[in-house]
Amino acid sequence: MFLGPLLELTPIGPSSADATAGYTVPVWLTAAARAALAVLLGQPWERHQPLWLHPEAAAAVGELPARVPVQAAAPLADGWVLAMACCDPGPEVLDLTRGLQLWVQLRWLEGPGKWLELRAGEGVGVLQASGAACISAYAEQLLECNLRPLLPPGRRLELQVVIPEGKRLAERTSNAAFGVVDGLALIGTQAEVQRSAGPDQLAQALATLRERAAAPAFCGDLVLVIGENGLDLAPRLGLPPELLLKAGNWLGPLLVAAAEAGVRRLLLLGYQGKLIKLAGGIFHTHHHLADGRAEVLTALAALAGLGGQALQALHDAPTVEAALGDLAQRDPPRAERLRQAIAAAVEQRSLSYLARYGQEAMAVGAVLFDRSRQICGQGPVGLELLTALCTPTG
Repeated sequence: MFLGPLLELTPIGPSSADATAGYTVPVWLTAAARAALAVLLGQPWERHQPLWLHPEAAAAVGELPARVPVQAAAPLADGWVLAMACCDPGPEVLDLTRGLQLWVQLRWLEGPGKWLELRAGEGVGVLQASGAACISAYAEQLLECNLRPLLPPGRRLELQVVIPEGKRLAERTSNAAFGVVDGLALIGTQAEVQRSAGPDQLAQALATLRERAAAPAFCGDLVLVIGENGLDLAPRLGLPPELLLKAGNWLGPLLVAAAEAGVRRLLLLGYQGKLIKLAGGIFHTHHHLADGRAEVLTALAALAGLGGQALQALHDAPTVEAALGDLAQRDPPRAERLRQAIAAAVEQRSLSYLARYGQEAMAVGAVLFDRSRQICGQGPVGLELLTALCTPTG
């Protein structure tokens, strides 16, 4: 129950005069929390919260804080303050956080302890192993450098975060690959959104590729990973960091560019629910642009001899992960063979894609992992390259 009037109820979006769009979830979280803290301190809150976005250089000489919009802030019962922000990943960015409502509740805590206790509310992802809110180090640093200097001496805060649509939207992510359940994680390693489906992301990857290929020590080997999961898993497998290149969703252009740059052996390392698109000839993998995963999966399963209700169950499963997991419970050998067939098809279609552009000299291998970040499928070339490129991990 509200104790006082809602101080500002009309939703607002980023002003065209402010550089407020294009931010990751930690920025919107911090903006809402800062507005809530202003109300808790008995001060008027601002529609555009001044935030330091680079904790290591907060309040540096000559640097001005960014102005990040919030929608509302108001006192609640029992000493709580509610504030809301609406996430905006920026123009021309395909991201499920667009328009995402993020609510925070803030109140004082009594007694000794950390300056901030963060609780995961409805729709916020928690670590399955511990039940703690999944929050990145950058998000914690952002909260500290923007909120802690405003606290009176000796005061502590409790912060509860709610993402009303978080649980539903999390089903469209690979959060489970990080052991995150029940909602969206409060993660991000920087303020600005990395545009994995945008041309600027491709330009950055191409520039990195050309720089590596031009280096005197370049050996002709490259490992393409799609996202953060693969980037994190690859070194654990023993793949040298200097061979890794994050491709985002632009796999087709990067395959061709790698061959043109002189790469002789290329390993594709990716989540099975993403790389399966290549087996269907889809070489830009963002889900807003193309999907067809269920159709590719069932086609490969049918070619492998699966039929009837089992084939229908694969097609009707909500995700590739769920489809293959259910099949593995019923028929483990068949599920393993199907995963190998997917990896082999990724290799074959990649070679066909390269041939269309006159590039046929580069070897392409595929290695798939599942949501527990375990290797679950390898094409014949992928197995060979993984063995050749990995160094002992200890």
